Amino acid sequence: MKLLKLVLMVSLLAGCASSGGGSSGTPQQDLTRAQASARVHTQLAASYYERKQYAISLQEVGLALQADDNFAQAYTVRALVRMALREDILAEGDFRHSLQLDGASSETHNNFGWFLCQRGRAQESLREFDAALKNPLYATPEIAYVNLGLCSKKAGMMNKVEEYLQRALILRPRMPEALYGMADWSYDSGDYAGAKSWWLRFAQTNPELTAPQLWLAVRIERKMRDRNSEASYALQLRKRFPDSRETQLLTQGE
Repeated sequence: MKLLKLVLMVSLLAGCASSGGGSSGTPQQDLTRAQASARVHTQLAASYYERKQYAISLQEVGLALQADDNFAQAYTVRALVRMALREDILAEGDFRHSLQLDGASSETHNNFGWFLCQRGRAQESLREFDAALKNPLYATPEIAYVNLGLCSKKAGMMNKVEEYLQRALILRPRMPEALYGMADWSYDSGDYAGAKSWWLRFAQTNPELTAPQLWLAVRIERKMRDRNSEASYALQLRKRFPDSRETQLLTQGE
């Protein structure tokens, strides 16, 4: 169950360099222009990826690599696009090549880890999240901590889930993904009162609920014997997601 959107951190140049009408500078200046062009096209590719315009995103990646075929972030963007297209062999190759070029990139380690976790390789993914967190300059370590928590659960390491999610919440107390993760973990652990408390905190930060999230709310309220709240969440689930797997489970009385 995908609880956290992939966050792609593509750094922009402090100032945009003009490519001018042609290349007439020194080799170092030409290299700088090529890197600037690669950055701009990679940022455009990332924007199109976020809008699910994958074909255009791939075109922009192609232009970025045409300018500088050693620009690591371009391979990361292409890996994410290929992941979305279920081209997993190619996606993994791009992730690994990006890390060969820039092994210190916490963002790439995090995204590669999420790819592995989503593809049933949760144990392998944990190493990538750990690698992301080793970088003291990582701007968003809470993302890797949430992913560590969610994927530790998938790997069967239930004793580590709470620790990682709590670390994320120390860094960002209202982080929706961590709050939801704690609600889900508490429910699975049999702490239904705790699950409801975490759920209510999550719902305050995330008004647009998905089918899996509503289904968790239904099950929590069922365990808490709050029939009115259970019925309210069940109604929302049926009305908003009539064809979802969760609605089918609700109809079957599970």
